[in-house]
Amino acid sequence: MNIVLVGASGFIGSALLKEAVGREHRVTAIVRHPEKIAPGPRVEVFRADVTKEEDVSVLLSGADAVIVSVKFQLIDQNALLSTLRKTRVAQILIVGGAGSLEVGPGKSLVDEPGFPAEYKAEALAAREFLHRLQGAKELNWTYLSPSAVIVPGERTGRFRLVVDRLLVDGKGESRISVEDFAMAMIDELENPKHPRMRFTVGY
Repeated sequence: MNIVLVGASGFIGSALLKEAVGREHRVTAIVRHPEKIAPGPRVEVFRADVTKEEDVSVLLSGADAVIVSVKFQLIDQNALLSTLRKTRVAQILIVGGAGSLEVGPGKSLVDEPGFPAEYKAEALAAREFLHRLQGAKELNWTYLSPSAVIVPGERTGRFRLVVDRLLVDGKGESRISVEDFAMAMIDELENPKHPRMRFTVGY
C-alpha cells in the first residue's frame, strides 16, 4: 500500500514507519525534521505541515491511507480535519492517547484524580480530536489509543484489543510496547475491523 505517515520521526511514528516498511508498504514520511529519517527503497521523506492543504495535497492525493501521529495540543485541529476532508483519503488512522479511554461508566482516565499533570493537556486535546472525528461522518477514520503506559520493548504479537475502555492485565497494570502498538496499527491498516471507531491495545 501507499501510506502517508505524518509524524514519522516521533516515538510512536518511528515504530510505525519500521513496522510498515517491514511489511513492504511504501511510506511517504511527513516530518518537521527530515534529517531524522534516512530515506530508503520504500521511504520518501518530506518536510510539510499536514494542517496546510497546499503543503500536503499532492502527497496525499495518491495515498491508500494516511496515519497521523502528532501532538494534538500543538496543531490546529480544525485545519487538520479540513485537509483530511478535502484530500479524500480512503482510510485515515489516528494515533490517539490513553486519557480518553473509559475507566467506568461515564468516566475517562484523564479525569481521574491521579492522572499525571504533565500529560493532561495533551490527553484533553487528543480527546477533543476524537470528538471531532466522531462528528465527521464523511471520513473513514479509525482512532487507536495505547494503554496507559507505552514504552520501548518487544514485538510479541500477543496483545488484546477492545473498544473504548482501558485495558488492564491481571496485576492491574495497563501497558503496551510501542512495537506491539505499531503492529496493531498496521494490522488495522491491512485488515480494517474498526471503521469509525476508537479501540485500544494492551496486554
